[in-house]
Amino acid sequence: MRLRALLENDALGLRLLGGDGELDRSVRGVMTTDLRDPSRYLTGGELVLTGLAWRRDAKDSEPFVRILSAAGVAGLAAGEAELGDIPDDLVEACHRHRLPLFAVNETVAFATITEYVVRQVSGERAGDLAAVVDRHRRLMTSGPAGGGPEVVLDLLGSDLDLHAWVLSPTGRQIAGAGAPLPGPAGAELAGLHLAAVRSGRRAPHRAAVGGVTYSLFPIRNNSRGAVPASRDVRESVLSDWLLAVEADAGDWPAARLDLLQGVTQLIAVERDRRDAARTVRRRLAQEVLELVQAGAPPAEIAARLRVAAPVLLPGLGIAPHWQVVVARVEWAEQDAPGGAGSGIAGGPVAQALLEEILVDPAVTGPDTADRIAVAHTGDEAIALVPLPAVGAPLPDQGETADGAAAPEGDPALHADALLAAVRAPLSAGLADDGRLTLGVSASVHSAEGLRGALEEARHARRVAAARPGRVCAAGHHELASHVLLLPFVPDDVRRAFTARLLDPLRDYDRRHRAELIPTLEAFLDCDGSWTRCAARLHLHVNTLRYRVGRIEQLTGRDLSRLEDKLDFFLALRMS
Repeated sequence: MRLRALLENDALGLRLLGGDGELDRSVRGVMTTDLRDPSRYLTGGELVLTGLAWRRDAKDSEPFVRILSAAGVAGLAAGEAELGDIPDDLVEACHRHRLPLFAVNETVAFATITEYVVRQVSGERAGDLAAVVDRHRRLMTSGPAGGGPEVVLDLLGSDLDLHAWVLSPTGRQIAGAGAPLPGPAGAELAGLHLAAVRSGRRAPHRAAVGGVTYSLFPIRNNSRGAVPASRDVRESVLSDWLLAVEADAGDWPAARLDLLQGVTQLIAVERDRRDAARTVRRRLAQEVLELVQAGAPPAEIAARLRVAAPVLLPGLGIAPHWQVVVARVEWAEQDAPGGAGSGIAGGPVAQALLEEILVDPAVTGPDTADRIAVAHTGDEAIALVPLPAVGAPLPDQGETADGAAAPEGDPALHADALLAAVRAPLSAGLADDGRLTLGVSASVHSAEGLRGALEEARHARRVAAARPGRVCAAGHHELASHVLLLPFVPDDVRRAFTARLLDPLRDYDRRHRAELIPTLEAFLDCDGSWTRCAARLHLHVNTLRYRVGRIEQLTGRDLSRLEDKLDFFLALRMS
């Protein structure tokens, strides 16, 4: 703003005492001081407000004004509350140093002037920053000269004092200015954002985490556009980034909201560039997958793997081990009879989501997925993940899908660990009509084992699909023979089987608090050992025998028979 604007606002009650030829000076800020030498706190361009407490006699005015002039301040405003009229010696000193001088009426508080200046300067800075954002966006669109989203986030911090972070849909920090978000705040903000998007609320979304208020802006590029009304939001909700700003945007003026929208468009350019860089890795995964599913000779698959290895693990001098991860995202149409399919293509959604899930959540930056190649076929996404081969077997991994021992120290993927940090935000995005299931194979060291690894990951995903919950995963170690068969049993058959065996026990437990179900679980887990089971349940053996007898009486089964034990075991697993 210009000094001239101060005189145009009658509410400020300012009178110009000198320096009318300098009123076009720019004001960059405001400072209130009664120090005799405030130079250490001045950076230039300030409007200095003073109550004149520093002045003891006439000779004090000259050094005070000289210090202000040397610091490059825009002007001086002196209050009349202390001395009444502004002293002539101060007026003369300001005239000699060509420093504009204003008198502040005693009825006007310095806080009123400060608030006005700060508001005007902030608005003008926002306009200047908007121009910078627009220029930066054009630079990034034409090439990498813009410097990436970090530059604009730094500008938001330095010019508007706004702390902001770019987050993935799982809450992983992709970009940020200054300190990273504390602890699990990223995942919590992502979950709140996804829930707001699914509910149809208009952005920006207000969220409070850890006592701090944030405003959440979806990041959608103009090239893809915001999701139009005719397009289902579920197609992009699990892949779009978001901008989290540490501020409440509820009372922001339209100009500042427009500025933040420009920032999101700028960051979306970086997102599209990142997606374009993944094209090669996706194509490699697609080619390998097509060869494996077509039953191509191992030599041909091995040749394709040799091409993929340097791209996914640059600089690696030895052939890696490989793991396969299969993911499926399914949506139900709420209005369709029996929850029929929604018609949304699940493959691309699962592909983008799997590319994010496979990135270490502790790693920041947009280009941290260079080791991940994900293809999709139908409603299924398949990831080919290379692992550096290092030697001896892993003690907890056993044999791989092709019968070879897995390498010790191999950073193998584990199903539960993959979803631990992302289950909460993804569940919010899936809401009541979506489901993510994921299966992880053991690692294999050759092309011969890759087909088995793919089938193993698919079977593990089916096991995960048989479990309750919006986000479920299973690994190769869970593929015991009975577990492998359970997902293929029709739902109505499973419900009828478990109801026939377990409902009489549940009803009895509800009426008598007899704990027959926990007793049955412990008895089977102890392999039918009366003493071990009684000790585990802290019961006398006779009490345990009474409970088991009651179970047999209610169900018509005999727990000394292997067939009946097996039926109870499967019923408990399916319930």
